[in-house]
Amino acid sequence: MRIAIASDHAGFALKEQLRERLAAEGHDVQDFGTTNTESTDYPDYASLVAHEVAGGRADRGVLVCSTGIGMSIAANKVEGVRAALVMNDDAAQLTRQHNDANVIAIAARYTDAAQAAPLVDKFLNTEFEGGRHARRVAKIARLEEQEKRKST
Repeated sequence: MRIAIASDHAGFALKEQLRERLAAEGHDVQDFGTTNTESTDYPDYASLVAHEVAGGRADRGVLVCSTGIGMSIAANKVEGVRAALVMNDDAAQLTRQHNDANVIAIAARYTDAAQAAPLVDKFLNTEFEGGRHARRVAKIARLEEQEKRKST
């Protein structure tokens, strides 16, 4: 699987651990930064990953920041991205099954590598159920289109 990954400074250490693990598992991992713990702006990195996923150059995205909230908000501004902050196994599974989320956001402040790894695995290995959920995801896409038309 092609995975785009990024973090801000607060998520750097966890991102590095996840990146190494995903690459060792055989995934094609593209790292979009940051490269250290120097203070940086999370929207810059969320945007890079979100555009990779929306553009079809990555199958899924992984974002890490302090709370995961900022990254998920920023990534969701990109049309075609459905980013979800995930804090437990059930949420990792359901956001794929029900929401067809294509980007996971992880909170480095509350999640260590031992906790994050199974969340990412569940996210990557769970399929979208479709059915009634497809109807709902289509409504999200229509909302994006309506907002886009309003701004032009």
